Amino acid sequence: MLESQDPDEFIRAAMRWHFDPATGSPFWLAQARRLGFDPRQEVRSVDDLRLFPNIVDELRDVRAEHLIPRGYGENADVVGVYDSGGTTGAPKRVVFLDDWVQRMITHMLEPLDRLRVPLGLNWLGIMPTGPHAVGHFVGLVARARRGLMFTIDMDPRWVRKLIASGQPAQADAYIEHLVEQSAHVLRSQEIGVLMTTPPMLERLARRDDLLALITKNVKLIMWGGAHLDADTHDLFRTEVFPGIPLHGVYGSTMIMGGANQRLGDTELPTFDGFGPHITFRVVDPDTLDQVPYGTRGQVVTSHVSKSMLLPNNLERDTAIRVPAPPGQPGDSLADLAPVQVFGDETVIEGVY
Repeated sequence: MLESQDPDEFIRAAMRWHFDPATGSPFWLAQARRLGFDPRQEVRSVDDLRLFPNIVDELRDVRAEHLIPRGYGENADVVGVYDSGGTTGAPKRVVFLDDWVQRMITHMLEPLDRLRVPLGLNWLGIMPTGPHAVGHFVGLVARARRGLMFTIDMDPRWVRKLIASGQPAQADAYIEHLVEQSAHVLRSQEIGVLMTTPPMLERLARRDDLLALITKNVKLIMWGGAHLDADTHDLFRTEVFPGIPLHGVYGSTMIMGGANQRLGDTELPTFDGFGPHITFRVVDPDTLDQVPYGTRGQVVTSHVSKSMLLPNNLERDTAIRVPAPPGQPGDSLADLAPVQVFGDETVIEGVY
Protein backbone atom coordinates (compact mmCIF):
# COMPACT_ATOMS: atom_id res chain seq x y z
CA MET A 1 0.00 0.00 0.00
CA LEU A 2 1.18 3.53 -0.90
CA GLU A 3 4.20 2.15 -2.77
CA SER A 4 3.04 2.66 -6.36
CA GLN A 5 5.55 4.23 -8.73
CA ASP A 6 2.72 5.88 -10.67
CA PRO A 7 2.04 9.27 -9.01
CA ASP A 8 -1.71 9.27 -9.60
CA GLU A 9 -2.15 5.69 -8.40
CA PHE A 10 -0.16 6.64 -5.30
CA ILE A 11 -2.56 9.53 -4.66
CA ARG A 12 -5.58 7.24 -4.99
CA ALA A 13 -4.05 4.77 -2.54
CA ALA A 14 -3.27 7.62 -0.14
CA MET A 15 -6.89 8.81 -0.24
CA ARG A 16 -8.09 5.32 0.60
CA TRP A 17 -5.64 5.17 3.53
CA HIS A 18 -6.27 8.62 5.01
CA PHE A 19 -10.08 8.52 4.69
CA ASP A 20 -10.79 4.95 5.73
CA PRO A 21 -12.13 5.01 9.31
CA ALA A 22 -9.85 2.07 10.15
CA THR A 23 -6.63 3.73 8.98
CA GLY A 24 -7.10 7.51 8.77
CA SER A 25 -6.13 9.98 11.46
CA PRO A 26 -8.79 11.44 13.79
CA PHE A 27 -7.95 14.86 12.35
CA TRP A 28 -8.65 13.95 8.73
CA LEU A 29 -11.63 11.75 9.51
CA ALA A 30 -13.19 14.76 11.24
CA GLN A 31 -12.28 17.00 8.29
CA ALA A 32 -13.94 14.56 5.88
CA ARG A 33 -17.36 15.28 7.33
CA ARG A 34 -17.21 18.89 6.17
CA LEU A 35 -15.25 18.65 2.92
CA GLY A 36 -18.34 18.43 0.74
CA PHE A 37 -16.80 15.66 -1.37
CA ASP A 38 -15.42 12.14 -0.89
CA PRO A 39 -11.65 12.16 -1.53
CA ARG A 40 -11.71 8.39 -2.08
CA GLN A 41 -13.94 8.94 -5.10
CA GLU A 42 -13.01 12.38 -6.41
CA VAL A 43 -9.27 12.82 -5.75
CA ARG A 44 -7.82 10.67 -8.51
CA SER A 45 -4.57 12.44 -9.35
CA VAL A 46 -1.91 14.85 -8.09
CA ASP A 47 -3.78 17.69 -9.82
CA ASP A 48 -6.94 16.85 -7.87
CA LEU A 49 -5.23 17.78 -4.58
CA ARG A 50 -6.35 21.34 -5.34
CA LEU A 51 -9.88 20.24 -4.38
CA PHE A 52 -8.89 20.32 -0.72
CA PRO A 53 -9.24 23.45 1.38
CA ASN A 54 -6.07 24.79 2.98
CA ILE A 55 -6.27 23.43 6.52
CA VAL A 56 -2.79 24.20 7.84
CA ASP A 57 -3.94 27.00 10.16
CA GLU A 58 -5.80 24.35 12.15
CA LEU A 59 -2.42 22.78 12.95
CA ARG A 60 -1.75 25.63 15.37
CA ASP A 61 -4.13 24.12 17.94
CA VAL A 62 -4.89 20.51 17.01
CA ARG A 63 -3.74 17.82 19.44
CA ALA A 64 -0.71 16.11 17.98
CA GLU A 65 -2.09 12.65 18.76
CA HIS A 66 -4.99 13.33 16.40
CA LEU A 67 -2.61 13.66 13.44
CA ILE A 68 -1.34 10.05 13.64
CA PRO A 69 -3.17 7.68 11.25
CA ARG A 70 -4.98 4.87 13.07
CA GLY A 71 -3.51 2.39 10.62
CA TYR A 72 -0.20 2.54 12.51
CA GLY A 73 -1.87 0.96 15.55
CA GLU A 74 -0.87 1.58 19.14
CA ASN A 75 2.87 1.58 18.50
CA ALA A 76 3.41 4.23 15.86
CA ASP A 77 7.14 4.97 15.68
CA VAL A 78 7.02 8.71 16.39
CA VAL A 79 10.32 10.51 15.82
CA GLY A 80 9.08 13.83 17.11
CA VAL A 81 6.54 16.64 17.13
CA TYR A 82 7.93 19.68 15.31
CA ASP A 83 6.90 23.31 14.90
CA SER A 84 6.84 25.66 11.97
CA GLY A 85 8.94 28.80 12.30
CA GLY A 86 6.04 30.93 13.47
CA THR A 87 6.78 33.56 10.83
CA THR A 88 3.11 34.46 10.37
CA GLY A 89 1.60 33.83 13.79
CA ALA A 90 1.50 31.01 16.31
CA PRO A 91 3.51 27.98 15.12
CA LYS A 92 1.86 25.04 13.43
CA ARG A 93 2.75 21.52 14.58
CA VAL A 94 3.17 18.22 12.77
CA VAL A 95 4.13 14.70 13.81
CA PHE A 96 7.01 12.93 12.07
CA LEU A 97 6.88 9.13 11.95
CA ASP A 98 10.00 7.08 11.31
CA ASP A 99 8.97 5.66 7.93
CA TRP A 100 8.65 9.16 6.49
CA VAL A 101 11.87 10.37 8.14
CA GLN A 102 13.82 7.51 6.56
CA ARG A 103 12.35 8.27 3.13
CA MET A 104 13.16 11.97 3.49
CA ILE A 105 16.74 11.27 4.60
CA THR A 106 17.28 9.09 1.53
CA HIS A 107 16.03 11.96 -0.63
CA MET A 108 18.39 14.45 1.03
CA LEU A 109 21.35 12.10 0.64
CA GLU A 110 20.82 11.49 -3.06
CA PRO A 111 22.54 14.65 -4.43
CA LEU A 112 25.62 14.38 -2.21
CA ASP A 113 27.27 11.57 -4.16
CA ARG A 114 26.62 13.39 -7.42
CA LEU A 115 28.26 16.45 -5.86
CA ARG A 116 31.26 14.21 -5.04
CA VAL A 117 31.08 14.97 -1.34
CA PRO A 118 33.37 12.49 0.46
CA LEU A 119 32.12 10.26 3.26
CA GLY A 120 33.42 10.85 6.77
CA LEU A 121 33.31 14.64 6.78
CA ASN A 122 32.27 16.48 9.93
CA TRP A 123 29.25 18.75 9.68
CA LEU A 124 28.49 22.10 11.28
CA GLY A 125 24.83 23.09 11.33
CA ILE A 126 23.98 26.69 12.26
CA MET A 127 20.21 26.35 12.25
CA PRO A 128 17.12 25.98 14.41
CA THR A 129 16.95 22.86 16.57
CA GLY A 130 14.56 22.37 19.49
CA PRO A 131 10.99 22.35 18.17
CA HIS A 132 12.13 22.62 14.54
CA ALA A 133 12.68 19.54 12.39
CA VAL A 134 15.61 20.78 10.31
CA GLY A 135 18.27 20.21 12.98
CA HIS A 136 17.10 16.64 13.51
CA PHE A 137 17.06 15.90 9.78
CA VAL A 138 20.53 17.27 9.12
CA GLY A 139 21.95 15.35 12.05
CA LEU A 140 20.63 12.11 10.56
CA VAL A 141 22.09 13.01 7.16
CA ALA A 142 25.51 13.64 8.74
CA ARG A 143 25.30 10.32 10.56
CA ALA A 144 24.40 8.50 7.33
CA ARG A 145 27.45 10.11 5.71
CA ARG A 146 29.63 8.80 8.59
CA GLY A 147 30.43 12.24 9.95
CA LEU A 148 30.17 13.96 13.30
CA MET A 149 27.49 16.64 13.67
CA PHE A 150 28.30 19.91 15.42
CA THR A 151 25.39 22.28 16.00
CA ILE A 152 24.84 25.92 16.86
CA ASP A 153 21.26 26.47 17.97
CA MET A 154 19.46 29.32 16.23
CA ASP A 155 16.21 30.86 17.50
CA PRO A 156 14.64 32.51 14.42
CA ARG A 157 11.54 33.58 16.36
CA TRP A 158 13.62 35.72 18.71
CA VAL A 159 15.37 37.48 15.83
CA ARG A 160 12.03 38.21 14.13
CA LYS A 161 10.60 39.51 17.40
CA LEU A 162 13.54 41.88 17.87
CA ILE A 163 13.27 43.19 14.32
CA ALA A 164 9.49 43.61 14.53
CA SER A 165 9.77 45.53 17.80
CA GLY A 166 12.32 47.97 16.38
CA GLN A 167 15.40 46.55 18.06
CA PRO A 168 17.78 45.91 15.13
CA ALA A 169 20.86 46.40 17.32
CA GLN A 170 19.73 43.60 19.62
CA ALA A 171 19.01 41.36 16.61
CA ASP A 172 22.49 42.12 15.28
CA ALA A 173 24.03 41.29 18.67
CA TYR A 174 22.25 37.93 18.69
CA ILE A 175 23.51 37.14 15.19
CA GLU A 176 27.04 38.04 16.29
CA HIS A 177 26.55 35.64 19.22
CA LEU A 178 25.84 32.88 16.66
CA VAL A 179 28.93 33.87 14.67
CA GLU A 180 31.18 33.68 17.75
CA GLN A 181 29.91 30.20 18.65
CA SER A 182 30.40 29.08 15.04
CA ALA A 183 33.91 30.55 14.99
CA HIS A 184 34.99 28.40 17.92
CA VAL A 185 33.84 25.22 16.15
CA LEU A 186 35.43 26.21 12.84
CA ARG A 187 38.74 26.97 14.57
CA SER A 188 38.88 23.89 16.78
CA GLN A 189 37.34 21.22 14.54
CA GLU A 190 37.84 20.15 10.94
CA ILE A 191 34.47 20.91 9.35
CA GLY A 192 33.83 19.51 5.88
CA VAL A 193 30.15 20.39 5.42
CA LEU A 194 28.58 23.67 6.49
CA MET A 195 24.77 23.87 6.71
CA THR A 196 23.20 27.25 7.44
CA THR A 197 21.12 30.12 6.07
CA PRO A 198 22.11 32.77 3.49
CA PRO A 199 22.13 35.60 6.10
CA MET A 200 24.49 33.57 8.28
CA LEU A 201 26.75 32.77 5.31
CA GLU A 202 27.00 36.48 4.62
CA ARG A 203 27.91 37.22 8.26
CA LEU A 204 30.52 34.45 8.40
CA ALA A 205 32.08 35.72 5.18
CA ARG A 206 32.64 39.17 6.72
CA ARG A 207 35.31 37.62 8.94
CA ASP A 208 38.52 37.04 6.98
CA ASP A 209 39.69 34.39 9.47
CA LEU A 210 36.45 32.40 9.17
CA LEU A 211 36.33 32.77 5.41
CA ALA A 212 39.86 31.37 5.24
CA LEU A 213 38.89 28.36 7.39
CA ILE A 214 35.80 27.66 5.31
CA THR A 215 37.75 27.96 2.06
CA LYS A 216 40.45 25.62 3.38
CA ASN A 217 38.32 22.85 4.90
CA VAL A 218 34.71 22.91 3.70
CA LYS A 219 33.81 20.64 0.78
CA LEU A 220 30.10 21.49 0.62
CA ILE A 221 27.91 24.40 1.70
CA MET A 222 24.24 23.55 2.15
CA TRP A 223 21.86 26.46 2.55
CA GLY A 224 18.19 26.89 3.30
CA GLY A 225 15.71 28.44 5.67
CA ALA A 226 15.85 31.95 4.20
CA HIS A 227 15.76 33.03 0.60
CA LEU A 228 18.81 33.60 -1.57
CA ASP A 229 18.40 35.88 -4.57
CA ALA A 230 20.06 35.01 -7.85
CA ASP A 231 22.70 37.75 -7.69
CA THR A 232 23.83 36.78 -4.18
CA HIS A 233 23.79 33.10 -5.15
CA ASP A 234 26.09 33.88 -8.06
CA LEU A 235 28.35 36.03 -5.85
CA PHE A 236 28.66 33.28 -3.24
CA ARG A 237 29.33 30.64 -5.88
CA THR A 238 31.89 32.50 -7.98
CA GLU A 239 33.63 34.99 -5.68
CA VAL A 240 33.00 34.42 -1.96
CA PHE A 241 33.19 30.60 -1.84
CA PRO A 242 34.71 29.66 -5.23
CA GLY A 243 35.30 25.97 -5.74
CA ILE A 244 32.91 24.91 -2.94
CA PRO A 245 29.64 23.38 -4.17
CA LEU A 246 26.66 25.43 -3.02
CA HIS A 247 23.57 23.25 -2.57
CA GLY A 248 20.20 24.59 -1.46
CA VAL A 249 17.28 22.85 0.23
CA TYR A 250 13.85 24.47 0.08
CA GLY A 251 12.52 23.30 3.41
CA SER A 252 9.18 23.82 5.08
CA THR A 253 7.41 22.22 8.01
CA MET A 254 4.30 22.03 5.85
CA ILE A 255 6.06 19.83 3.30
CA MET A 256 7.58 17.80 6.15
CA GLY A 257 11.09 18.05 4.77
CA GLY A 258 12.95 19.67 1.92
CA ALA A 259 13.19 19.89 -1.85
CA ASN A 260 16.68 19.70 -3.33
CA GLN A 261 18.19 22.38 -5.51
CA ARG A 262 18.52 21.18 -9.08
CA LEU A 263 22.12 20.28 -9.78
CA GLY A 264 23.90 22.16 -12.51
CA ASP A 265 21.76 25.33 -12.53
CA THR A 266 24.01 28.34 -12.99
CA GLU A 267 21.53 31.23 -13.21
CA LEU A 268 18.41 31.00 -11.04
CA PRO A 269 18.46 28.54 -8.11
CA THR A 270 15.76 25.98 -9.01
CA PHE A 271 14.09 23.45 -6.74
CA ASP A 272 12.40 20.25 -7.84
CA GLY A 273 9.68 18.48 -5.90
CA PHE A 274 9.91 14.98 -4.48
CA GLY A 275 6.86 13.54 -6.15
CA PRO A 276 4.43 12.19 -5.46
CA HIS A 277 5.15 12.98 -1.79
CA ILE A 278 6.11 16.66 -2.14
CA THR A 279 4.68 18.58 -5.09
CA PHE A 280 4.38 22.26 -6.01
CA ARG A 281 2.12 24.52 -8.03
CA VAL A 282 2.83 28.17 -8.84
CA VAL A 283 -0.38 30.19 -8.96
CA ASP A 284 -1.87 33.62 -9.27
CA PRO A 285 -2.66 34.46 -5.62
CA ASP A 286 -5.99 36.06 -6.57
CA THR A 287 -7.41 33.36 -8.84
CA LEU A 288 -5.30 30.38 -7.66
CA ASP A 289 -4.91 29.41 -11.33
CA GLN A 290 -1.45 28.27 -12.41
CA VAL A 291 0.61 31.03 -13.99
CA PRO A 292 2.38 30.45 -17.33
CA TYR A 293 5.88 28.99 -17.29
CA GLY A 294 8.47 31.71 -16.79
CA THR A 295 6.05 33.83 -14.72
CA ARG A 296 6.27 34.58 -11.02
CA GLY A 297 3.43 33.43 -8.81
CA GLN A 298 2.76 32.22 -5.28
CA VAL A 299 3.81 28.74 -4.23
CA VAL A 300 1.25 26.08 -3.31
CA THR A 301 2.70 22.96 -1.66
CA SER A 302 1.27 19.51 -1.07
CA HIS A 303 2.61 16.71 1.11
CA VAL A 304 1.17 13.21 0.74
CA SER A 305 2.67 10.23 2.54
CA LYS A 306 1.45 7.32 4.59
CA SER A 307 2.08 9.28 7.79
CA MET A 308 0.64 12.68 6.85
CA LEU A 309 -1.63 14.51 4.41
CA LEU A 310 -1.09 18.28 3.96
CA PRO A 311 -2.53 19.22 0.55
CA ASN A 312 -3.02 22.53 -1.22
CA ASN A 313 -1.20 24.86 1.17
CA LEU A 314 -0.66 28.43 -0.08
CA GLU A 315 2.84 29.22 1.17
CA ARG A 316 4.46 32.57 2.05
CA ASP A 317 6.80 32.24 -0.93
CA THR A 318 6.75 33.33 -4.54
CA ALA A 319 8.69 31.69 -7.34
CA ILE A 320 9.04 31.60 -11.11
CA ARG A 321 7.19 28.59 -12.49
CA VAL A 322 9.44 26.27 -14.49
CA PRO A 323 8.78 22.80 -15.92
CA ALA A 324 9.50 19.91 -13.59
CA PRO A 325 11.95 17.18 -14.65
CA PRO A 326 10.51 14.25 -16.60
CA GLY A 327 8.45 12.02 -14.34
CA GLN A 328 8.12 14.60 -11.58
CA PRO A 329 4.52 15.78 -11.11
CA GLY A 330 3.70 19.43 -10.53
CA ASP A 331 5.92 22.47 -11.03
CA SER A 332 9.50 23.31 -10.17
CA LEU A 333 10.41 26.57 -8.44
CA ALA A 334 13.01 29.10 -9.56
CA ASP A 335 14.23 32.26 -7.81
CA LEU A 336 12.22 31.86 -4.61
CA ALA A 337 11.38 35.06 -2.75
CA PRO A 338 9.16 35.91 0.24
CA VAL A 339 5.84 37.66 -0.01
CA GLN A 340 5.69 40.94 1.89
CA VAL A 341 2.45 40.25 3.75
CA PHE A 342 0.92 36.86 4.46
CA GLY A 343 -2.28 36.22 6.42
CA ASP A 344 -2.40 39.92 7.44
CA GLU A 345 1.06 39.54 9.02
CA THR A 346 4.20 41.28 7.76
CA VAL A 347 6.72 38.63 6.74
CA ILE A 348 10.08 39.05 8.51
CA GLU A 349 12.76 36.51 7.60
CA GLY A 350 15.60 37.67 9.87
CA VAL A 351 18.15 34.85 9.86
CA TYR A 352 15.80 32.01 8.86
